Amino acid sequence: MKVAVSATGPGIDAAVDERFGRCSYFQFVDTETMVSEATANAAAESGSGVGVQVAQMLADRGVEAVLTGNCGPKAFATLNAAGVKVYAGATGTVAQAVAAFKNGELATTDGPTGPAHHGMGGR
Repeated sequence: MKVAVSATGPGIDAAVDERFGRCSYFQFVDTETMVSEATANAAAESGSGVGVQVAQMLADRGVEAVLTGNCGPKAFATLNAAGVKVYAGATGTVAQAVAAFKNGELATTDGPTGPAHHGMGGR
């Protein structure tokens, strides 16, 4: 399964970023082979609508699940419409979050886990 993890930096030893749309990086991990690839989040500094832009980009890349700290309402709706499962509340490093996911320790969320503009400090 292809998952995307919001991260503070590149690599599986980077910390999970609690922000979804404004995270610094996304770490794409194939949970079967554990092959991973980091991509800087080019939308992190953009204006409004970042969560939706990022959610669409992840769906377009074939991601089946997102592991993150929080996910706002519009991003969640976009991911949900694309059939991408959201696992919020992920903590630790990317590697630890993926291990928790593989071990069934993370639950899917059935709605947004943060308010709109959470990554901007509520602006």
